[in-house]
Amino acid sequence: MRVIIHRIGELQRSGMLGQLIRFGIAGVISTIIYSAVYMPLATWVFPNLAVAAVPFAFIVAVTAGFFLHSMWSFKGHGSRDNSGRQHAKFLIVQGFGLMLNALFTWVLADYLHYPDWVPLIPIVTITPLATFAFNRQWVFG
Repeated sequence: MRVIIHRIGELQRSGMLGQLIRFGIAGVISTIIYSAVYMPLATWVFPNLAVAAVPFAFIVAVTAGFFLHSMWSFKGHGSRDNSGRQHAKFLIVQGFGLMLNALFTWVLADYLHYPDWVPLIPIVTITPLATFAFNRQWVFG
């Protein structure tokens, strides 16, 4: 228990604990946006090909996510680059997240024929952890 308390203190002093909390809150908001776009599309527009709904949902959620993360989650961390490189890096990381989400959706909903909501489980757990790491180290680091 003492080790855990010490580690939390280290995360707090480094600023990473606050970033994780803010990232989580922004992620919940982005996830709600993603789900609100994905579920109607997967259910009524693309009923036999849920993976087709992923790019639409992702674009809307990523747009909101960029502003939330750049202005809030990673505020005060690293530097900001107005040359376009940081935006390009963010889009690359989000492209990786899009591929993960598409893979989860295709395998679980389209290939294995689970309900359309099942891919949301790895989408809201695995993808955010991966994109947090890349955003913190490479995009906003």
